[in-house]
Amino acid sequence: MNLQNLKGVGEKTIEYLYKAGIYTLMDLLTYYPYRYQILKPASLEEADPSITLTINAQVVDVGKVSFIRKNFTSYRFKASSYGKVFTVVIFNRAFLKPHMTIGKEITLIGKYNALKNTFTAQDMKLHPLEKTEIIPLYHLIKGIKNSLLEKLMIEALKEKEEIVDYVPPLYNLKYHLVSKAEALRLIHLPQEIDEIKKARQKLIYEELFVFMFKIQYLKLLKEKEVGMDKKIDDSLVWNFVKELPFSLTEDQEKAISDGLNDLQSMKRMNRLLLGDVGSGKTIVATVLMYANYLAGYQSAFMAPTEILALQHYHSIREVLKDYPLHIEYLIGSMSKKEKSKIAEKLQKGEVDILIGTHAILNEKLSFKNLGFIVTDEQHRFGVNQRDLLTQKGILPDMLFMSATPIPRTYALTIYGDMDTSLIKQKPQGRKEIITKVVKEKDLKEVLFKVLEVIKKGEQVYVVAPMILEQEESDLKDVYLLKEKFDLAFHGKVPMGILHGKLKKDEKEEVMNDFKLGRTKILISTTVVEVGVDVKNATVMIIFNAERFGLATLHQLRGRVGRNDKQSYCYLICNEDKERLKVLEESNDGFYVSEKDFEFRGEGDLFGVKQSGDMTFIIANLKRDYKILLQAKEDVIAFLQSKKYLQEQKYMQIINKLDFTN
Repeated sequence: MNLQNLKGVGEKTIEYLYKAGIYTLMDLLTYYPYRYQILKPASLEEADPSITLTINAQVVDVGKVSFIRKNFTSYRFKASSYGKVFTVVIFNRAFLKPHMTIGKEITLIGKYNALKNTFTAQDMKLHPLEKTEIIPLYHLIKGIKNSLLEKLMIEALKEKEEIVDYVPPLYNLKYHLVSKAEALRLIHLPQEIDEIKKARQKLIYEELFVFMFKIQYLKLLKEKEVGMDKKIDDSLVWNFVKELPFSLTEDQEKAISDGLNDLQSMKRMNRLLLGDVGSGKTIVATVLMYANYLAGYQSAFMAPTEILALQHYHSIREVLKDYPLHIEYLIGSMSKKEKSKIAEKLQKGEVDILIGTHAILNEKLSFKNLGFIVTDEQHRFGVNQRDLLTQKGILPDMLFMSATPIPRTYALTIYGDMDTSLIKQKPQGRKEIITKVVKEKDLKEVLFKVLEVIKKGEQVYVVAPMILEQEESDLKDVYLLKEKFDLAFHGKVPMGILHGKLKKDEKEEVMNDFKLGRTKILISTTVVEVGVDVKNATVMIIFNAERFGLATLHQLRGRVGRNDKQSYCYLICNEDKERLKVLEESNDGFYVSEKDFEFRGEGDLFGVKQSGDMTFIIANLKRDYKILLQAKEDVIAFLQSKKYLQEQKYMQIINKLDFTN
């Protein structure tokens, strides 16, 4: 049955539902309440002015409606409960008055002030409450009241549409789970609090079971994928490592060793390289791209932003300058002519390493013999883009890099379809960044530090959370901060401004001036968050720090401390946020991410919301982590049993998995 045929759904309602992403009955039934209002009859004797109370009462005097101002009314009347007469005040409910008669039994929900003998009602029902009532509360959908949503759920639950239960009977029995149909009924129409618990237990487990089923099925497929037969002289690779002008850490060398084994095995590489900001993941990827070149294959390196792609292009070229590799870059803002030229070279095999943004995915590029793909901050490309290049008829080895500080245990579960290399050690000679939370009124001490480091020839990042200041907002924009810093330093310190809306050439020029030391202060939006690398920068100042998550602040802080000099990070805030103290305590991204997780849950765990599979409706990775681990264990056993092959519902999940887009 379509939503349009549901009783109570008219043209306007369907329009509002569609706008909220609700297109089917199952979309509606999985629009779960975010909390419940529990109405339990009480007496005025139990009243506490700070607690919301529900009482049954009788109307003593129908009272009158007053207009306080346009579109804002106050309705006052007299009522009694257990013989006690009091005044009731309710706002914007003038429509109730015609239904009021002396002696009518009603339910009042609100707060009672004994001194004034006044009950200020938040809500009111035109019937008495016979027993405890549980009212589901839904996140507001524009144009649809909570009461209408309640009615629509009741109608939807009457329909005979088959509700698919994805939990195998074995696990329903093992964990005493109710059926899916029963869980949906209980979550929308509970009579008891225990029924809500039963419904949630089932729906959370099912959602995590399906999520892990997809991940583990992909892993199963990838274990069967035959890789390319690559012959690499390992001694040449390790000689290359020895020739580097710096020493690698044990973790970096182990990651290279893991990668070399993958490149030469007959199984396709599918590896996550997880390391904190500044831990040296890019050099690991560069060494492996060199190894791939020795085997006679091309490499592609994808970065999430044009600024970062260009930076990688310059830094990788610098590392490989004494070796005969041909390196090019490809970004969306290049001209058609430039793109065509690169495409032609790729096809002829005249490019050994192509560095770019997702333009590499979008362009109709044909590599001569692509053998290795690296994606930096891979979650930013969306879960389903991981295998996009395989539709070119090849099975290249793949390395996914991420500095996003996800709690390590969660990362290993979420990226469960991949082998993982961890880089925990910082490169030698790096000092811990000194981080301080500073109130804006104490900014002067920060300005003195800026002047001090600039005199020493070092450079400074200043981060503003917006490009242009919005009306009635205290958020600092890049241009306003430029004015303030010019004023503070009498216009004598050269500064640059960087944000996402600048054109490609303008961004390049700003970054180049900063890299070459022509500008001493770079005032930027969070485009500097990922990967921008200017080793001479030793101070990071972040305005309105209280508006950022800890993970984002840690990423921003990682732009400094990339040399052997002492670096500083100043978190400027208007409110003394206790959580910001976490960054004063530790430079460990994994510790920071654990704390961020405690404060915020998984909400923005990945920096940006992932598309598709990472969107949970009712499960919460932090709260339900034990259930996630259990679901993973159950899924592995279920896949090994091969029972899923006989059931259409599981084959439909597999068929919906997008392996190419």
